[in-house]
Amino acid sequence: MSAPAAAESVVQSVDWLAVAPPTLTAVAALAVLVADLFLPGPRKALLGWISVAALAAGLLALLPLLDGDRSTFCLTTDPGVCSYVADRFTLVVQLVVLGGALLAALLSMTALKDEARRLPAGEYWFLLLGSAAGAALLPASRDLATLIVALEVASLPAFALVGLRHGDRRSSEAALKFFLSSVTATAVSLLGVSFVYAVTGSMHLTVVAEEIQRVDGQFSALARAGVVLTLVGFAFKTAAVPFHFWVPDTYAGAPLPVAAYLSVTGKAVGFTGLILVTVLAFPSYAPVWGPVMAVLAALTMTVGNVGALRQRPGRDRSAVRLLAWSSVGQAGYLLVPVAAAAYGDDAARAIGSTLAYALMYAAVNLGAFTVVALVDRSRPAGRVEDHRGLYASRPVAALLLAFFLLSLAGLPPGIVGLFAKVTVFASAVEAGMGWLAVVMAVNVVIALVYYLRWTALLFRAAPEGAPAARRATAPLTAALAVTGLLAVVLSGAPQLILRFTGVTLF
Repeated sequence: MSAPAAAESVVQSVDWLAVAPPTLTAVAALAVLVADLFLPGPRKALLGWISVAALAAGLLALLPLLDGDRSTFCLTTDPGVCSYVADRFTLVVQLVVLGGALLAALLSMTALKDEARRLPAGEYWFLLLGSAAGAALLPASRDLATLIVALEVASLPAFALVGLRHGDRRSSEAALKFFLSSVTATAVSLLGVSFVYAVTGSMHLTVVAEEIQRVDGQFSALARAGVVLTLVGFAFKTAAVPFHFWVPDTYAGAPLPVAAYLSVTGKAVGFTGLILVTVLAFPSYAPVWGPVMAVLAALTMTVGNVGALRQRPGRDRSAVRLLAWSSVGQAGYLLVPVAAAAYGDDAARAIGSTLAYALMYAAVNLGAFTVVALVDRSRPAGRVEDHRGLYASRPVAALLLAFFLLSLAGLPPGIVGLFAKVTVFASAVEAGMGWLAVVMAVNVVIALVYYLRWTALLFRAAPEGAPAARRATAPLTAALAVTGLLAVVLSGAPQLILRFTGVTLF
């Protein structure tokens, strides 16, 4: 073969439409970083609007991808093995992470305005967009190298976001805990990936799935160690017990929009990586990781809900801490279908249940954080007790927060939360894990206590001498309107989520 012919055989075109969502976000991050150098202080707010527009453009770029699966960066010797795939799974996760980043950006505009001297605008928007770009890349990654790179691109800016507030010791401590736990997770994952590559000779998930079944007996122990270490590393990222210890302090110490971002986008990143490596790369090891995922699910939901139940309403930052422990409990529910995928014949259906639950959780949890941010402007201690009597001063916000909390609890009128929990419950029953379904039912009852206790506070008489509520900013109002509308519409038609994620109940 001649040199020009050989060169032509390894050159391929890039499907720019398929890679548009993360690419637009990454380009916007660089644009914001450069623009920050030239914009004077009074005009730094423009960076926020640029960021919001870029994230909205990334979401709109998902629409052309609904027609069918697309892939790029494929092997020239085997076009069916690709590093980037934009299928339905990718689109759902990208919707969650970019939508969560967009709502976090709306909250951030108010936070940056209130804390202009403590939060540098240019760095903040660059880090947020950079993290969102990595999070959007991760669900499309179909080889272990791209998966780890995307995971770190999403995580490294998040460390800085947590500790970005100047002169705040609590923020610095939160960033340090987050950094140390994540670095440990990355080191463990990389060690596991190196073992897997050593025994399979490939990084692509589909090839790994085939080759790892044909490993020679002398390398079988190395293969098992690689699988276990890779899964342990991703379990850190999902905040599954016992790798959850960083969550409450990190959320409480971070700027509130960053905590909201981590609760949705950060969680989606961890679960996406876990799903890809278990279902696509290691399906032959399902008898090993299936029981482990089931036990992790039971422990995570129990520890998370008990931790949330123990939060004292009068403690500073108790509102964010309660939501942090709640997010740990919700992670347990999200792990149930992943475990079910190891036992059932239809892994795609089980994973669809996780995606449906993630979409519901993203909408209502971000809504709850939005109301907390609204109250936090006039009562910066961030206590659950500060929401007492909210209905008297802000009836719409109080009603929406009550709706969000009831959705998280799975109670009417939050029908979307009820349907999401039923799909997860059904996946456990269909997989023959009745014991896990019972554990989930018990935890749902435990969660009712602290969700209803917070809801009841909203409609009690306000304490004497409570500070007057500050007027909501336009971005904060927009975030509350979007999350409220989503929660109400999806509660009226929860089948929209189920159809989008490929799940049927009946």
